Amino acid sequence: MKVSVLNLVPVRQGSDYREAIAQMERLAQHIEQQGYERYWIAEHHNMENIASSATQLLIERALSVTERLRVGSGGVMLPNHSPYVVAEQYGILDVLYPGRVDLGLGRAPGTDQTTAQALRRGNAGREFHFAEEIQELQAYFQGSAPVTAVPAQDRNVPLYVLGSSTDSAFLAARLGLPYAFASHFAPDMLEDAVRIYRSEFRPSAALDKPYVIVGANAVLASTDQDAERLLTSQVRQFLGIVSGERIPLSPPVDTLQDVWNEHFERRTQAHAVHFGPMHIDSDYVIGRERRMVEHMMQVTLCGSVETALSQLDTLYDRVGGFDELIATSYIYDEQAQLDSYTLLAQAVSAFNAQ
Repeated sequence: MKVSVLNLVPVRQGSDYREAIAQMERLAQHIEQQGYERYWIAEHHNMENIASSATQLLIERALSVTERLRVGSGGVMLPNHSPYVVAEQYGILDVLYPGRVDLGLGRAPGTDQTTAQALRRGNAGREFHFAEEIQELQAYFQGSAPVTAVPAQDRNVPLYVLGSSTDSAFLAARLGLPYAFASHFAPDMLEDAVRIYRSEFRPSAALDKPYVIVGANAVLASTDQDAERLLTSQVRQFLGIVSGERIPLSPPVDTLQDVWNEHFERRTQAHAVHFGPMHIDSDYVIGRERRMVEHMMQVTLCGSVETALSQLDTLYDRVGGFDELIATSYIYDEQAQLDSYTLLAQAVSAFNAQ
């Protein structure tokens, strides 16, 4: 099994966008030293706590500070972009860094609908067809399109289909492309999607057999207790997603219960009752959001190397096997994040040695 990293380039509390990008570069260098396969940057827009909006610029920065690591998009959200321009951009990246550029493709806008309209204003109201957009993009790289995307033509930039549903599994299988499932935040259809992808796969010029990448949250430390403490920062980020609070990546707290207690206090203060004393049930106030976060984070490796290895074994068996793990982590302390990825590499190495 290969192991890789997905980075959303979070902005840490007390920091700024410049430092977030510098941290992104240092992480690329670190995981290259640890033998990671690839480093993908996710595309998001109109989110003040995430710096990964212009992904192709960040990808170039990561490529420029590494030597062997594959770097790419996890992914380019095709509703936001002209396939022609994407081909031009990634063709240039491949000219500059040949054989090291990946092009992961997604069908969601990576933002709210108002921002999505601003991103692709000329196509507002146009029906989006993911398969057609991918095939158009392939044509530019293959040189079979009516116009030439300079310098993309005949450049070997591998395409990956990203998804979180069975629809994307059918599409990746039909096109004969590698498939990455976003189980790090959308675990519901993981097993069904992988099964469909494998059973429906059609070999292509790009790929002769199925290739499955599974997303997971990963927070490792020397002890389970230390890892669970570090995980509280990531839980806060997910809680911000479901509650609509776009907060910077914040320092950890001692326990997960502290996260829920803090959230309860904040929510009850924001919705204070002014008509007399009454009991407020914390589970009623935050229970739904807590359950959503816990559900979204089902595919999480958290603990020591030994604990993460056991969790990886369980995930592998649950899915029926996969070719690559792509991990994301929101750890506030930069050194702790680097250490976590060192330990994850050890866990995967131990898995491969079994």
